[in-house]
Amino acid sequence: MPKNKQVCTGAEAIVECMKREQITNVFCVPGESYLPVLDALYDEPTIQLISARHEGGASFMAEGYAKACGKPGVVMATRGVGAANLAIGVHTAYQDSTPMVVLLGQVHRNFRGREGFQEVDLARFFSHIAKWTFEINEASRVPEIVQRAFRVAQSGRPGPVVLSLPEDMLPQTAKMEFGIPFHRSRSHPSEEQVKEIEACLLQSEKPLIIAGGGVKLADAEQALLTFASDNSIPVMAAFRRHDVFPNHHSLYVGHLGLGVNADILQTVKEADTIIAVGTRLSEITTQDYSIIHQDQTLLHIDIHEDTIGQVYPPEVGVVADAKAALESLSTIQLTPVWQHWIHRRRKVYEQTLDLHTFQEDNEVWNKQLITTLQTILPEDAIITNDAGNFAGWLHTFYQFKKRKTYVGPTSGAMGYGMPAALGAKLAHRNKTVVSLVGDGGFMMTMQELETAVRYQIPIIIIVFNNNMYGTIRMHQEIHYPHKPIGTELGAVPFALIASNMGAEGYKVQHQESFQRVLLKALQSKVPTLIEVETDPEQISVSETIDSIRKRSKQSS
Repeated sequence: MPKNKQVCTGAEAIVECMKREQITNVFCVPGESYLPVLDALYDEPTIQLISARHEGGASFMAEGYAKACGKPGVVMATRGVGAANLAIGVHTAYQDSTPMVVLLGQVHRNFRGREGFQEVDLARFFSHIAKWTFEINEASRVPEIVQRAFRVAQSGRPGPVVLSLPEDMLPQTAKMEFGIPFHRSRSHPSEEQVKEIEACLLQSEKPLIIAGGGVKLADAEQALLTFASDNSIPVMAAFRRHDVFPNHHSLYVGHLGLGVNADILQTVKEADTIIAVGTRLSEITTQDYSIIHQDQTLLHIDIHEDTIGQVYPPEVGVVADAKAALESLSTIQLTPVWQHWIHRRRKVYEQTLDLHTFQEDNEVWNKQLITTLQTILPEDAIITNDAGNFAGWLHTFYQFKKRKTYVGPTSGAMGYGMPAALGAKLAHRNKTVVSLVGDGGFMMTMQELETAVRYQIPIIIIVFNNNMYGTIRMHQEIHYPHKPIGTELGAVPFALIASNMGAEGYKVQHQESFQRVLLKALQSKVPTLIEVETDPEQISVSETIDSIRKRSKQSS
């Protein structure tokens, strides 16, 4: 058959599109509504199908895979019930600007509008949390629409695309015409915009770069490092974008996230010029939109025109690819007069890394555990995390020194960490992948541990177990002290469950045993779960339940 023209079924055309886009892993929970696609995948040796235990886990795997390797994550599910289950992964991809293609089986076209079995208007259902949605009703249009889906998912501000596939369309045969695969083009700032940015920086006395996910998506980490170093401009990472700039570099001055030390936030408040690159300046990054003010000069660079000025009106707004923009700014040569300020703000950040400012004892306190990870893990190890206060220790004490080593949900989705680690490990089989999760979040997708065992995906899972929904308990104590409700959880033998599933499971209570088990896990060929008992009283990095209650009593 001619290379770009062939007669095949709608399902076979979908798989051919995946192959042309060099997709090597597809995640799913199988369903009868898209059996022809599964059958076509059976005949395609270049694509591995990962069958998960729950659609939510499958969608998190696809999202974590896409974050780790930069290629679109592909996830499939059946009709309304499967689609609803994976919706949280679609929302995560949308808020994180992660390229993802979601293929959903749909009821027979003749049954639509009759409340058919598991019928949901999928295009409408996902329209608010997807970049584009479409239902393919003609088999001959499969190549056009599926290739467009891959293009939309990756172009501009990346995001999830949802395609609805009526089950009677998939086995239909038609003459298919395939186009060329997606190739990313890079939009550059104009010479005038570069000069405007230069003029602003020449007047600055305390410039600061806030770097977001757009830098990572554009593979612009080196361009950022070069621009910042050449002009001695300090850098802060946006929420859960820690690996955008080497944390041990003298110009790195902290991360903007949840529970950030007030002294680090002061760096943003003191800056007179802020260069926001590849960030939408979200609620979390800007601390409820409170730390950027009108007296500052904002220079905003982003790939998506709607992001510019969405929250703060910039002095100069540039719609451009982060890498192209930073390389264009290389012509700027500044004479820094802010070296003393940089040194002071870097020192503030370094002081937050001092573990001795916190209480020490013999238990496996989270801060000691993070120090062990920092010491033992390879610098290129990929770390994923779930939602929960336990992540505060990672965000505060761990220094990310290499690019593409952190995968976390800016949407704050619980249940994300472990499935995302599976996706990341499939993207980088030769790298160590470690997932940090709380007991609450882990229980939401714990069944995917069996998926890890079945497909021999040797990740390391660290479960911080305090038998509660800790973050919500903290907020309860802040707003309604001494009145916890719904946040206490029962005891679960995580290590034993892991062992019974075919993984290696350990429960540790001391620092020495954690270090010994971690070293063993790094050599294991099977998934390893390490359950860490944590003190429920130590509710966050800087607070205990008792300290929150005392402060509340004093203010009342």
